[in-house]
Amino acid sequence: MKSKLIRSKEFSAQRAWSALDVANMNGITIRIHWADKPYQWHVNDGEEVFVVLDGIVDMHYRIDGQDHVVALGVGDVFFAGMGCEHVANPRGEARILVVEKEGSV
Repeated sequence: MKSKLIRSKEFSAQRAWSALDVANMNGITIRIHWADKPYQWHVNDGEEVFVVLDGIVDMHYRIDGQDHVVALGVGDVFFAGMGCEHVANPRGEARILVVEKEGSV
């Protein structure tokens, strides 16, 4: 496929964290997730870029055993580097663009 137009506000799913694949570029996936519930605490296999497209998401993360939380609104970007334990908790419905290594948690 040479091009694709996705209107992210139109994407919804039957269960939280279902995803719509946008692209796979040399092992890096770009996906839109729909969520209305927290994910789970996890550490990705690589780095992750997390962009809020719609809604508000509280991103909880740990640095050196200390818990932190930041509210992410539309257009905000969160970068989880190698080893960053984190969990996204949407306030109501949210749509999130995630860029990460293929097969990452």
